[in-house]
Amino acid sequence: MIMTIVGIYSLYVLVMIYTSVMQIGYINLIKRKTPVLLSAADFLKAGNYAVTKEKLSIVNTFVDYLVFIMWIGFGIKYIVNEYYTMANEAMMNIAIVMSFVVINYIISLPFSYYEKFVIDAEFGFNNSSLGQWIKDTFISFIMTIVLGSLVVWGIYEIIANFQFWWLWSFLFVFAIVILINMLYPTFRAMFFDKLTPLKDEALDSEIQKLMDKTGFVSSGVFVSDASKRDNRLNAYFGGFGKAKRVVLFDTLLKKLTTKELLAVLGHELGHFAHGDIYKNIALVGAMLFAMFAIFGNLPDSLYLELGLAKEPYVIMILLMLFMPVLGFIMMPIMGIVSRHNEYEADKMGSELGGSAGSIELANALKKLVNENKSFPLSHPLYIFFHYTHPPVIERLKELGVDVGYIEKSGTEGKCEADI
Repeated sequence: MIMTIVGIYSLYVLVMIYTSVMQIGYINLIKRKTPVLLSAADFLKAGNYAVTKEKLSIVNTFVDYLVFIMWIGFGIKYIVNEYYTMANEAMMNIAIVMSFVVINYIISLPFSYYEKFVIDAEFGFNNSSLGQWIKDTFISFIMTIVLGSLVVWGIYEIIANFQFWWLWSFLFVFAIVILINMLYPTFRAMFFDKLTPLKDEALDSEIQKLMDKTGFVSSGVFVSDASKRDNRLNAYFGGFGKAKRVVLFDTLLKKLTTKELLAVLGHELGHFAHGDIYKNIALVGAMLFAMFAIFGNLPDSLYLELGLAKEPYVIMILLMLFMPVLGFIMMPIMGIVSRHNEYEADKMGSELGGSAGSIELANALKKLVNENKSFPLSHPLYIFFHYTHPPVIERLKELGVDVGYIEKSGTEGKCEADI
């Protein structure tokens, strides 16, 4: 059984690395060809950035694989032996599982640092100081310890007291996912970003009119000081019910015109009007249900082969070890649904903008590509496994924008500079 588990994880790693290699080869092939949506210099720069990030991803995947082998081979046994003599069983479970979480968190830090202060800095994205990064990392670490311990404690109590523990654990974790979605804007504002009410009364009024058209009720429109970390453009709606907030990155306000900004928000309101947030949560729920159903019914032989008792802490560690695999398997399904939702949201965003709505949204999408230096082309296999949004070129085509002819190989074509 253990060989089957290792084999499944190994296959997952091979597919991950293979898709990354195909993406790197694809981008290296076309980044010096006719530029699409970007100037020749920016097209090459975006291609180099994408390739560099993908190479780091391959290294990260390989390290994760080695760490997985370490945990399966001796790591779980080691931390179990360290805490097995604790008198309080609940505290012992928390200590073992959180030790696993903390070690993995520490292993991930060099990759986070390298991406931020080497890759992003080289390509002009990083505005964050080392002190800011350390502060953010420390806060994330403390939140992981506190909230993670509470979740582990809850799952332990469920496993210890319920026959169909995997079903109740799923419901417990799913409720936490919903709660996180509700509280995300508040937590982010408390610990990471400074949110201030939008001071532009004219823009605020236009945004309110846009929200009224779809029945979206929020607690206000806020501006995030995102530029202290990087130059990327973004906006999001967060929360449920009266706790919903509209959050605009300050970088977005600086780079987009009012009409383009309203088109972007119209797109986000399209997600709200179509209930996409609930669809996404339902998909996450389906993935969580599958995870708990599988790991709640693993044969006892697996634990015997691992040399471990079938205890709550072992079940939770195995669940977390294989969560990336199950997530990767589910990703194509979630990606297909998500990409369809993006097209529909684009359609509604263009309709909310009136007769010129599609033009404004298309212009906004072009600026997002330029400012974020997003390489506009990707290998089809990479899109299938990784993309939650359709390629920008496909979105522009759906909006009626002439992007010129592009071969399926992506190696030839011409994109018009203007609509």
